[in-house]
Amino acid sequence: MRTIDKLLGAHIKLAPVLIKRAPTLTLAFDARCRSRLAATLDDGEEVALLLPRGTVLRDGDVLVADDGALVRIVAAAESVLVVRAPDALTLTRAAYHLGNRHTPVEVGAGYLKLEYDPVLADMLKRLGASVDHVEMPFQPETGAYGGGHRHGHDETFAEDYAIAQQVYDEHHGHAHAHGHDHGHDHDHGDCGSSSCGHDHGHHHAHR
Repeated sequence: MRTIDKLLGAHIKLAPVLIKRAPTLTLAFDARCRSRLAATLDDGEEVALLLPRGTVLRDGDVLVADDGALVRIVAAAESVLVVRAPDALTLTRAAYHLGNRHTPVEVGAGYLKLEYDPVLADMLKRLGASVDHVEMPFQPETGAYGGGHRHGHDETFAEDYAIAQQVYDEHHGHAHAHGHDHGHDHDHGDCGSSSCGHDHGHHHAHR
């Protein structure tokens, strides 16, 4: 079984004919977030993905196998909601409420896209947005600190959380020196830990 262990950077220019001839690997978003994966190329070959932790593959990415051969990533069509709105304010409000629920969202010109969820679809319609349930590739934003949508139980969460805290302290010019407790037990409105379905690590002691 061949091992695929390298992602070519965007700065590396390949001849279009090489990319066109490369076998493809079609994966849904959840699989494209995994750095360790047993997969089947579209030509039927079984391969193993062993990529650096935190790698999020995108449609069109080119990987290199241990024998030097190329493999091109294709984003699979999956069940998603495409959200549009009659005006910018409504779309912005929709994005805000989705972000408040820590929902992975693909942001496009005049639309938002998220994994199918009937509850969120109803919420978005009540905000005045139009919602279409379709089968399309899904490529959400991967976050300001790199990697995918991470939670408190992921191995790399502590590292990203530390970076976020450092940026916060730099922008505020202090490290909570005012003597008051900022805390991380805040309530996300109607998105408590029970309704979100996961813990984003605010109650962990990251040392």
